[in-house]
Amino acid sequence: MQAYIAGFALGFSLILAIGAQNAFVLRQGLRNAHVFAVCLTCALSDAVLIAAGVAGFGALAKAVPGLEGVMRFGGAAFLLWYGARTLWAAWKGGEVLEAGEGKAGLRAALLTCLALTWLNPHVYLDTVVLLGSVSAQYADKLGFGAGAVSASFVFFFGLGYGARVLAPVFRRPGSWRVLDLIVGLTMWAIAGKLIWM
Repeated sequence: MQAYIAGFALGFSLILAIGAQNAFVLRQGLRNAHVFAVCLTCALSDAVLIAAGVAGFGALAKAVPGLEGVMRFGGAAFLLWYGARTLWAAWKGGEVLEAGEGKAGLRAALLTCLALTWLNPHVYLDTVVLLGSVSAQYADKLGFGAGAVSASFVFFFGLGYGARVLAPVFRRPGSWRVLDLIVGLTMWAIAGKLIWM
């Protein structure tokens, strides 16, 4: 049980920071667009990565020359593009939260979600490398991994469905512009950190 709690606490603290993936889940929750599918995709992706880290894949990823650079620059390119798209939406404005409006198709939502997850090097650093390394300190590595996976499920579903509390605020176009501006700048900041780290 101690390993489970430690895994949950560390997993939750790592995922708590705002990032590209979390911002996307928040937007989907605010729009009430494919929330369950997006949250499940994020949580299951994390589960696969955490399992790989606990199983020792982090050491392998470090050992493959050039893999870290490819992940870093590929992720930065995607975040720059997505950030530019979001900043353009902030500049353009005019979006409001109304039922049934502004919803992209399920396929587009899931592809964006998968790209924001699997093309983000920070996800690998947090889930595979860091959680994998810390899990080695516990005799009950399975319990540690289960705790970290549980934290992902709790966080993503809490964020996706909890966003509805903010829905009244996002009935005003100005709120969307502010959110898009924050999300776009966050994406660019993360991309900048990836390029110059």
